[in-house]
Amino acid sequence: MDSPSPAPSARTAVRRQPDRGHYDREQVHAVLDEGLVAHVGLVTDHGPVVIPMLYGRAGSRLLLHGSTASRLMRGGAKGLDLCVTVTLVDGLVLARSAFHHSMNYRSVVVFGRATPVTDLDERRAALDLLVDHIVPGRGPDVRPPSEKELRATLVLALPLDESSVKMRTGPPIDEEEDLDRPTWAGVVPLATVPGAPLPAPDLRGDAEVPAYAARYRRPGLRPE
Repeated sequence: MDSPSPAPSARTAVRRQPDRGHYDREQVHAVLDEGLVAHVGLVTDHGPVVIPMLYGRAGSRLLLHGSTASRLMRGGAKGLDLCVTVTLVDGLVLARSAFHHSMNYRSVVVFGRATPVTDLDERRAALDLLVDHIVPGRGPDVRPPSEKELRATLVLALPLDESSVKMRTGPPIDEEEDLDRPTWAGVVPLATVPGAPLPAPDLRGDAEVPAYAARYRRPGLRPE
């Protein structure tokens, strides 16, 4: 069972437009479950590094994976502070003035120190979760990782204790004096829309497109 939503920390408290900040776990989880790419940052001896990565969520932990040769993954395994962000863009907000153009978005920021997943069975389960996060239902159809592949992969578990959501929804907010301008204003909604699955050129046999690929969609409802 997930623990109660914590109060914002000094790092997660939203200071710029604090009314857009949220800290309850349900909203954090909803954004993470819909997103596909996390930007993971840490400070190394050679300066800051930010890398886009696939991820998955297991309860109140964020799971990251990468090569054991990865500088970022090795740093995370050593206990360096990580900052992870996941952003969903829901619409382009077109105002009557250039200054008030914006986006409707949902963005999660997570701070913390990760723990490496050392047990091979737990690591295998984490990689299965990562596959199903990207394409729900895909895991049982594919060859599981070999022991060699498992040992070549580093998995980090980052607690979601220090996390927040910032979001914007709704129409543009224009100055009163601009409302009479003969300029269209409104929102252009954006969504992840999958196309028709394309078979691999070396696909053998008569394998049909599985339903999870033919009917693929990301979870969650996008606000207008």
